[in-house]
Amino acid sequence: MAIAAVKNAAVAGDEAVTLTDDQVVGVLQAEAKKRSEAAEIYKDAGRSDAEAHERAELAILEKYLPARMSDAELHAVIAAEVAAAAAAGATGPKAMGQVVKAVRAKVGSAADGSQIAALVKAALG
Repeated sequence: MAIAAVKNAAVAGDEAVTLTDDQVVGVLQAEAKKRSEAAEIYKDAGRSDAEAHERAELAILEKYLPARMSDAELHAVIAAEVAAAAAAGATGPKAMGQVVKAVRAKVGSAADGSQIAALVKAALG
């Protein structure tokens, strides 16, 4: 499934392209997120066999993904970027986009975008 997703991403659009390593990691992260969400849905539905299958696929995908940043490291990066934005005069919700962009640039694929956004929102608000 993951190989098919990478191939589909390469041929999506008007013409086929060769994906960069970062683009392949992005595709694999999306596939891992799908497996995680599906496992939770199966768990809630009481389908432990399907949940186990999704979690097994997730475990395989995670071997090929970069290590996740710890919560403490992510909080430190966010705190530094919030302070930098405040020093530049951007505070509160107005600074959200600026801070999220700066944090994503620093952490790359080591943290989930939705997690970053939630933590930045909490730090600013």
